[in-house]
Amino acid sequence: MDFSRVQLDDDDQKFQDEARRFLSELVTEEVLRRDRETGDNFDEGVHLALGASGYLEREWKPRSEHAFTRIQRRIWDLEKRRAHVPWVTSGTTAMIVKSVEKFGSPEVKDEVLPRVYSGHVRLCLGYTEPDGGSDVATCKTRAVRDGDQWVINGSKMFTTGAHNCQYVFLITNTDPSAPKHKSLTMFLVPLDAPGVEIQGIRTVDGDRTNIVYYSDVRVPDKYRLGEVNGGWTVVREPLDAEHGAVDAAVDGLADVSIMMHQAGFMAAAVDKAAATSTVANPNGRRLIDDGAVGYRLGRCVARLEASLSAPSIFGRVALAQTMRDIAPDLMDILGAASALPSGTDGAADDGAAEYAYRFAPLFGIYGGTLEVFRNMIAQYVLGLGKPNYSPAKT
Repeated sequence: MDFSRVQLDDDDQKFQDEARRFLSELVTEEVLRRDRETGDNFDEGVHLALGASGYLEREWKPRSEHAFTRIQRRIWDLEKRRAHVPWVTSGTTAMIVKSVEKFGSPEVKDEVLPRVYSGHVRLCLGYTEPDGGSDVATCKTRAVRDGDQWVINGSKMFTTGAHNCQYVFLITNTDPSAPKHKSLTMFLVPLDAPGVEIQGIRTVDGDRTNIVYYSDVRVPDKYRLGEVNGGWTVVREPLDAEHGAVDAAVDGLADVSIMMHQAGFMAAAVDKAAATSTVANPNGRRLIDDGAVGYRLGRCVARLEASLSAPSIFGRVALAQTMRDIAPDLMDILGAASALPSGTDGAADDGAAEYAYRFAPLFGIYGGTLEVFRNMIAQYVLGLGKPNYSPAKT
């Protein structure tokens, strides 16, 4: 792995300066406060401003005349994370838009894509079901053809961002008698269709996600993506992107892990803990004066840096496991005041470690559990074969 620094030419340096200035003015303290309160991880004003300024089209439309170069794309990703741009709904939209371009009907592409690039349309993922766990192919939400329409019935859990989106990338079962990977059909369902009901759910880290009910929802066939019962082909690309199971870019500039944005909160917690440890208390003593504190902070930094450097699906596992391991350590180092959340008087680090602690369990669940990812690494990278879940013989 090459850790050498990329030297920016004048044009790229100018782009970085402009992007940093634009985002610093756009993502204000009010935006961040509102995002913490709502748990949406989305701000419509910010998103529309990104669209109006052309950044969404440059990022998501690689054939655009003004598309980012590879280095500009890397700079843009870094600057968004540095500014803490609310990210979830942009992330799901970015994954789905490629499938719409590839599998969507001409009518749907004309209806959806221009408004995606302007920021007025956002897309969310309709995968997980209440009884489905991490295996999206066990889908029970039914789509039954009725002439040139489909009638959809079922429910989906953890459809994050649905209340801020206009369409859902929905996986359905169109042939219950077929093997599970050959019974699936994908649709881009308008969320304002009659029969769609969105109910909010709060997670332990304060984020909002949703359960969405589909009751006799009628969807014209033009909203079907790909072939009937060929949905697994359609869903694989965004699913692999969400899992981080993608090939590394030859120039080495791609994100090392799909969850790198979320890892920024962990890095901020480590930085704040280190800074807090150097501040003297009323007795003139600093936490860092204790050799055990220095050792533990150093271990946290080392774990953090190693996880940030891990590529693709390995990074997906390393980042989540690292946050689970070091968040309790950071809170223990900082003491009781670290249990106070952001914005609370007396919080040791403005709630950074406390948020990382609450977010850590979910970090290992979003997009699939750590156990699933470890099985994928074992099976597809190490060649250890499929997991055997059959009961032990006695």
